[in-house]
Amino acid sequence: MDILTIQNLKKSFGSKEVLCGLDMSVPEHSIFGFIGKNGAGKTTTMKAILGLLKADSGEIHVMGEKVRFGQTSTNRHIGYLPDVPEFYSYMTPNEYLTLCGEVCGMDKDDIATRRKELLELVGLEQERHRIKGFSRGMKQRLGIAQALLNRPKLLICDEPTSALDPAGRKEILDILLAAKEQTTVFFSTHILSDVERICTEAAFLNDGKVAMQGTISELRNKRSSNGFIMEMEKKEVTDTLTKAFRELQRTEENVLVYQGDEDHFFDIMKYISENKIPILKIERIEPTLESLFLEVTK
Repeated sequence: MDILTIQNLKKSFGSKEVLCGLDMSVPEHSIFGFIGKNGAGKTTTMKAILGLLKADSGEIHVMGEKVRFGQTSTNRHIGYLPDVPEFYSYMTPNEYLTLCGEVCGMDKDDIATRRKELLELVGLEQERHRIKGFSRGMKQRLGIAQALLNRPKLLICDEPTSALDPAGRKEILDILLAAKEQTTVFFSTHILSDVERICTEAAFLNDGKVAMQGTISELRNKRSSNGFIMEMEKKEVTDTLTKAFRELQRTEENVLVYQGDEDHFFDIMKYISENKIPILKIERIEPTLESLFLEVTK
């Protein structure tokens, strides 16, 4: 079942067309990476999903229910973490989640139970300080807890790791991975390594449309290879090969990289065979999401 579907979504700001016929579907119980350059329209898409921005045309459905601008009944299914979450800085995490639960109309006992579960999930169960003293990473973690409070079917996060250091990014990604047990996770990003680490599916946004979508393995398989790495026995051998084939690039003293047409690589291998050049190792370079994204968006 698809928890989110978007059909022919269009949105312009003045003469600038940001979304020009976006089609996308997000399967239930997935971690879905929404990938695009800065300014590609990721936040615009998310605001339309939340009913906070009126689309020029197209339809969005959450849990099979149509999203309507200004009438956000579909948001009962959604938890949302903006790129820069704001809090009441004078509150503690316990106080803040209690307030959010009361606003959502949750039962008092349910708030207490859920608050404890989520603060443990995000690693803030022992935190008693006011939010005003929190780091960016701690605020992101608290924001995820708040977004999961009413048990949403879909958790939307807008670039949750973009301003964090490597340790903070790892913490957030681990939390999102754990949250998959409770909900479908949909997060926008331009950090491809984050997607490769935790996502089950992804979509590339380019020129206001989804240029490519699929599981991570399907996307990688769009390209058979990025080339080959050859490790030679001696430096002198690499010198000989780079003179014979200028497309070979030396990355280490005795290591060469070939990127190009696979048929031409067989010509290189034929030359190596005919001249009895000793090789220690030949390894195919596995395609990456980064290389595929750059190819799609160039």
